[in-house]
Amino acid sequence: MAARSVTCSPGLAFAALLLACSALPAQAQSPAFGVGRAPTPAEIKAIDIDVLPDGRGLPAGSGTAQRGKAVFDSRCVTCHGATAREGPQDVLVGGQGTLNSLKPLKTIGSYWPYATTLWDYVNRAMPFDLPGTLSVDDVYSATAYLLYLNGIVGERDVIDQTTLPKVRMPNRDGFVPDTRPDTGVKPAPVKSSRR
Repeated sequence: MAARSVTCSPGLAFAALLLACSALPAQAQSPAFGVGRAPTPAEIKAIDIDVLPDGRGLPAGSGTAQRGKAVFDSRCVTCHGATAREGPQDVLVGGQGTLNSLKPLKTIGSYWPYATTLWDYVNRAMPFDLPGTLSVDDVYSATAYLLYLNGIVGERDVIDQTTLPKVRMPNRDGFVPDTRPDTGVKPAPVKSSRR
């Protein structure tokens, strides 16, 4: 008896391979291996450090620009310069009115839409050589100082989890809301030009 060769279309072979591979991730995630455990509430809290534009996630604490100058002078001057305008790293002050120019200067005062984002960034990523080492009050103080240098808050204004979300940044309305269906943001109604 002669052997018969069986042929299969490339599309069918690919579909069969895809079907076989799709079962692998589900099997690999199975709890049957007994590896790992659910995180404790304390472990979740330790990494739950995100801060939203409306201030949710900000911890208790406070600071002023007066106190923030000392924090800036001791931890930030090396990278951002004595006035936060000269670098050598990012310039943090100035730039208002330049975003529509040929040479826009994107700084805290000209570009950032929310003051809470500044707090979150400083808390997570600064100082560059030892990120996450500033105390909560130092982060509020450094944030207040940078907002003060940009003319957004006063030198003695207390910045905390209640006042920081209320700070109105100059470029607050310079961004387009993300209205994709999964964000929960509804598009703004279109105003009719008819009267």
